[in-house]
Amino acid sequence: MNQEYSLQNKEYVRRAIEVSIHVGLMVLLTVACLMILRPFLPLVAWGIIIAIAVFPAYRRLQNIVGGRGNLAAILFTLLFLAILIVPIVLLAETMVEGVQTLTGHIKEGSFGIPPPPASVGTWPLVGTTLQKLWTRASTDLTGLLQSLIPQIKDLIPGVLAASAGFGLTVLQFVLSILVAGVLLANASGCATVTRSLTNHLFGDRGPEFEDLAESTIRSVTNGILGVAVIQSILAGLGFLVAGLPGAGLWTLIFLFAAVLQAGALVLVPAVIYMFALAATTKAVLFLLWCIVVALIDNVLKPLLLGRGVAVPIAVVFLGAIGGFIAIGIIGLFVGAIVLSVGYKLLLAWLEGPVVAKPDILPTV
Repeated sequence: MNQEYSLQNKEYVRRAIEVSIHVGLMVLLTVACLMILRPFLPLVAWGIIIAIAVFPAYRRLQNIVGGRGNLAAILFTLLFLAILIVPIVLLAETMVEGVQTLTGHIKEGSFGIPPPPASVGTWPLVGTTLQKLWTRASTDLTGLLQSLIPQIKDLIPGVLAASAGFGLTVLQFVLSILVAGVLLANASGCATVTRSLTNHLFGDRGPEFEDLAESTIRSVTNGILGVAVIQSILAGLGFLVAGLPGAGLWTLIFLFAAVLQAGALVLVPAVIYMFALAATTKAVLFLLWCIVVALIDNVLKPLLLGRGVAVPIAVVFLGAIGGFIAIGIIGLFVGAIVLSVGYKLLLAWLEGPVVAKPDILPTV
């Protein structure tokens, strides 16, 4: 009896060792694959997000071109590349021309800064300091720039690093658009793989969670990025009509701030500038326009953010903003998806089958 029990223990130990070895090898293989694919994961993730976000429009375009999926994917890829590259090229040209013009005026000695209005000194907190700097810039710009040379030198490495980072980000989005085009061209095969994955992860509820992920991505695209783009277009029109210097750069800064739900903060310096230099009527009209731009997301976001998603708007919004804070801009989508799926899993757990308690007969 003891010998049989000992043999059973040895068999259990052998099986446990084999399972541990197999699991360890699978973990090592998974980690190795992730390390190899790590440089490409952001590209693939953004490609998947773009492809899912534009898939309904892609289907409509495919029907227009006679059902030719490859042609529709190529057209979409070219369109999105143009949407990405053309504004960046125009902005770069505007900035280069502005720097060249400014440099020419400084060399010719024709560049001057008007003195500050008397009301600047009465502004709270920054009024006195700003008036001193502004006055010195209007009377001795060269001396002011020479006194700021150490600070400017300290800023140069940061500016160069930011420029390099922006260039890499643009390149990443270009490659992601190409990945999205490939995924759209192979939409049926991708749908099969996605359905198999969700079925393995969630069983019979796989299709439900697949639809949830798709609708969440489109909701975030429309409700956060879409609203930010609409606000940026309106803000840019206001900057151009008001004659704000560097309107293109201001619009780009506003776009990033609007994605962070802080676009109104970018409008404050622009409003201050207009009240300081422009006529009162023009400044008041610009202020009213900025108020409309800042508040329009309160109307658009409830209409677009939760559209088609089987979870509350608050869950999607908190997931998107929390994900952005945690892992960057791609977290807008990853955070919203993870929190939405977690919310649905929590509901499924709470609404799980309840074991009926046996009836207790009263004692006689």
